[in-house]
Amino acid sequence: MIRYRVVAFAVALAAITYLDRVCISILAPYIQEDLKLSMEEMSYIFSAFTIAYTVFEIPTAWWADRSGTRSVLARIVASWSTFTIATAGAFNFWSMWVIRFLFGAGEAGAWPCVARTFERWIPAKERGKIQGIFFAGAHAAGGLTPIFVTAILPYVHWRAIFVMFGCVGFVWSLAWYRWFRNEPAEHPGVTAEERRLIEEGRSESAGHSEGWEYWKRLLVTPNVWLLCLMYIGNVYAYYFCITWFPAYLEKGRGFSRANLGFFAGLPLLASVAGDIFGGRVTDWAVVKYGLKWGRTGVGALGYVIAGIAMAIGAITVDPVQAVLWISFAVASTMFTLGASWSTCIDIGGKHSGVVSAAMNSAGSAAGIACPIIVTRIYQSTGDWNMPIFVMSGLFFFGAVCWLLIDPRKKVFD
Repeated sequence: MIRYRVVAFAVALAAITYLDRVCISILAPYIQEDLKLSMEEMSYIFSAFTIAYTVFEIPTAWWADRSGTRSVLARIVASWSTFTIATAGAFNFWSMWVIRFLFGAGEAGAWPCVARTFERWIPAKERGKIQGIFFAGAHAAGGLTPIFVTAILPYVHWRAIFVMFGCVGFVWSLAWYRWFRNEPAEHPGVTAEERRLIEEGRSESAGHSEGWEYWKRLLVTPNVWLLCLMYIGNVYAYYFCITWFPAYLEKGRGFSRANLGFFAGLPLLASVAGDIFGGRVTDWAVVKYGLKWGRTGVGALGYVIAGIAMAIGAITVDPVQAVLWISFAVASTMFTLGASWSTCIDIGGKHSGVVSAAMNSAGSAAGIACPIIVTRIYQSTGDWNMPIFVMSGLFFFGAVCWLLIDPRKKVFD
């Protein structure tokens, strides 16, 4: 079926995205040594990507809602691939900061564009499962990247790794633009039966005349604010994994650099199971318990488990057991992604790209702060476990937000 080929493209996109994002966390010690950067300067470089990603997220999603995701996603992938390659040319703090900022601007909107694509191509009853599969592809790539980078580092300079990884995106961008169509009706491979299945109960395509009332409704709707607040814990934990988690393992838990590859990628590898299982569970729970508890119940449960597991990881003495608990906590919060992004489609309808961008932007704001907060907490306390307790608290806060969300209430009619 053609819609599953669309999903395959999206999963490949997710994998390439995390390949390019995650590699810098493993390469950070080598970049710091080569460019003479302090830990604090490196934290600002980590945040440069997220600042741009946050700023350009909603405008890019709005563009995709209006014009479709075929050309927008092709541009996004080509742009971030260009700046991934350009990272190899950085020669000091400011050049690296600017390049990573442009990298974030280029990648902004990728996830909401995928949500918009799924809204147009995936039947409502399959969305949780498909969202889970999509994020599983991302986290599998994110988890395997540290292992791969660690394996080739003795033979390849860190600059060459950015060039290698950046080239992959151009292949995807060209193939996507040649094959994909914004609407199932426009694709010659879609049968009449598959088209009816996809379009049953689907919103009409977004128009071009939104205006101030459109943005006002987005800004004042409680569901949107609760989604944004809920998502902070999820993205904060993710950015910890792709920025300072290797340093936490080395300096806080005593792992050698030779062992970092597997353990640094373990939280994202464990998340693959959480993604797939969580997506299927939210679809099942919607049928069993209705839309409200099928989304919010799954989300709140995943966050509570994540908060408990993260706290246990912080107080566990044995390093390997601590990593296992932290990995389980991260997997538990990723268990909620199917419910999170499906809720954006539930309440956003034909404007699901912008609604999901609002949620993702709020999370990305936490991603901006994460590397800097971790650095400040460590410098002031000398304890690498304090940032772990902060994440635990964010998960419990997110669980409360989940319970207050009502996916039956749409932002736009």
